[in-house]
Amino acid sequence: MFSIDQLVVYPAQGVGKVERIAAQEIGGAIAEFYIVRILSNNVTLMVPVKNAGNVGLRSVSGRDEAEAILESLNDRSNFTGYAGQNWNRRYREYSEKLKSGDLADVAYVLKELLLIGQNKELSFGERRLLEQATSLLSLELAFALDRTQEDIKARINEIFADVIRPKVVES
Repeated sequence: MFSIDQLVVYPAQGVGKVERIAAQEIGGAIAEFYIVRILSNNVTLMVPVKNAGNVGLRSVSGRDEAEAILESLNDRSNFTGYAGQNWNRRYREYSEKLKSGDLADVAYVLKELLLIGQNKELSFGERRLLEQATSLLSLELAFALDRTQEDIKARINEIFADVIRPKVVES
């Protein structure tokens, strides 16, 4: 169970803060909801308390996991790129990974798109997914490592300095 003012992560939305726990009557039964405000866009979500784990609501990653994720960006050995895959298939795969709520999956999408961008101009859809992955990853890592989101984006830029085209990942 999460507590009020706790930072949590909602898949595909990012880091939010539990503002309160509210009870509402739905279909004659009382249901409790976490009221979560997403920090990046100020959207408010109502997440059923009893289904919070099923929808992927989780605590912000710990420092050790965050450092491991940041370090994993340096490893390019598992880069598959776009060989043999059409854009629609990659888009579905990347979208599913962003919705999974797993920080390693988000890092994978970011790394893949930055490396693909090394060899070809990213399409509008690819750039949108890259921006989403960058935002999700950098904000959670910022909270986990007690740094600013700009610091994390700068670190990502350093890691991918050899492949980033100008202004792909803005600081």
